[in-house]
Amino acid sequence: MEDSPASNFLQNIVSEDLASGRVAEVVTRFPPEPNGYLHIGHAKSISVNFGLAEANGGRCHLRFDDTNPEKESQEYIDAIQADIRWLGYTWDGEVRYASAYFQQLYDWAVYLVEQGNAYICDLSPEEAREYRGTLTESGRNSPHRDRSVEENLDLLARMKAGEFDEGARVLRAKIDMSAPNVNLRDPILYRIRKVSHHQTGTDWVMYPTYDFAHGQEDAIEGITHSICTLEFEDHRPLYDWFLEHLPVTGRPRQYEFGRLNPSYTITSKRKLKQLVDDGVVGGWDDPRMPTVAGMRRRGYTPAAIRKFCDMIGTTRGDGVVDVAMLEFAIREDLNDNAVRGMCVLNPLKVVLTDYPQDKLEELSVAAHPNRDDLGSRVLPFTRELFIDADDFRAEANKKYKRLVLGKRVRLRNAYVIEADEVIVDDEGNITAVHAHTIPGTLGENPADGIKPKGVIQWVSASHGKRAEVRLYDRLFNHEAPDKGDNAFMDYINPDSLNVVHAAWIEPSLAAAVAEQGFQFEREGYFVADRYDHSPDKPVFNRTIGLRDTWNNG
Repeated sequence: MEDSPASNFLQNIVSEDLASGRVAEVVTRFPPEPNGYLHIGHAKSISVNFGLAEANGGRCHLRFDDTNPEKESQEYIDAIQADIRWLGYTWDGEVRYASAYFQQLYDWAVYLVEQGNAYICDLSPEEAREYRGTLTESGRNSPHRDRSVEENLDLLARMKAGEFDEGARVLRAKIDMSAPNVNLRDPILYRIRKVSHHQTGTDWVMYPTYDFAHGQEDAIEGITHSICTLEFEDHRPLYDWFLEHLPVTGRPRQYEFGRLNPSYTITSKRKLKQLVDDGVVGGWDDPRMPTVAGMRRRGYTPAAIRKFCDMIGTTRGDGVVDVAMLEFAIREDLNDNAVRGMCVLNPLKVVLTDYPQDKLEELSVAAHPNRDDLGSRVLPFTRELFIDADDFRAEANKKYKRLVLGKRVRLRNAYVIEADEVIVDDEGNITAVHAHTIPGTLGENPADGIKPKGVIQWVSASHGKRAEVRLYDRLFNHEAPDKGDNAFMDYINPDSLNVVHAAWIEPSLAAAVAEQGFQFEREGYFVADRYDHSPDKPVFNRTIGLRDTWNNG
């Protein structure tokens, strides 16, 4: 056990259970449905379930609750496993599936029928909704509620054999149609679905509901603490009812915590899928998506995501978390760990007229200003350079701290230069700047005491590499795109992606490995794209800017 696990109400429960002997070992589980990719909210759930097990010397299972095969696929199963591994967590034993327990769950359904606690209902979905009642009105018993045990067993067996059409019949628990908690109003245990399952093929034509399967799966696996998000709080009495009325061994207990709701973010898998299906984004792993795969491709790090989950804490209540907290965690991690590099997004040529045409200086500079362990990198310095066009003006006031005609600026890690002349085309556009170096200023201040106005980035025009740079930003421009009646598609940020096809980078950056992160000096944090980057065609994604531009008014 770790010396000091993070204190929160769940850790307090676990500590008390271990101290009292209620449990000898903590066993948790992360039970995703394989009907989409994991998102930032799942990352929080992963950190809670795996984190509690890790902190208390226990185990955490990965179990796919695959009871709804119409919406599930192997793609999602593979992606979820990859995301968990990338976040740095390891599940106990083999991957588990609810579908592995289908026979046992069916046998328990038979048991409930035999005990008079379940029945076959023929109401249509519309009729069932009418009979169910409302939050303020009790429901009514189904006209099929009092079928004999023998008739129910016969109908259940015929359902399993595929004799009935989808929607014709369901198996329901017999609890209480007047219960204030509508989840206890004879909930559905099985429904007919004549679709192939990604794990069991065509073995089954009826599938258990999540509510029926969940607690029993936990019991089969010996889960001690079944931790869910707060929307399952009203389902806990049903979770307990099944465990009390079935011959299961072990009694897992369900606990709920507040789900993660970041601002400027959608976490509904249905709506995320709509973004993909409608082509608003390039896929589940589009760097603008709040999916773990998207954040990974964007350049977010596992350490930063886990730090963010720790920062926001684990509480009993729901609430909105400012997404700027996540962005802060990313900046902090990358500032400490990302190698520096130079990139010119809007290139303007500078010709150093006093510098020999065939001269090449290879300047060795630190890869990180505070990390000697990251080594150094080599910057080729030549007569012709690219600077950013925004870093030059023919005329400017004193507040402008970059290159101006007749004024000086320092090239990052190199010489101080002074601008002498602009070259313009027939339309008056500046196409190049002629300048000269100030002698003796490589790592030194000018001897004449005239200091440069500022520091700008640059890249050798002959040795630099062209690159594609994708400038990503928040996908939504509304703080709560999904709140109330908001039509979230109306709040897509039109500037969530801008692509620079002809940026220039220092040559060492072309050799970056996929998913390697950098700070492009004065521009922000960037990552070599996971799929598209290569030394011959460098592609970088902007992870995040150097500072928050959303809260500056």
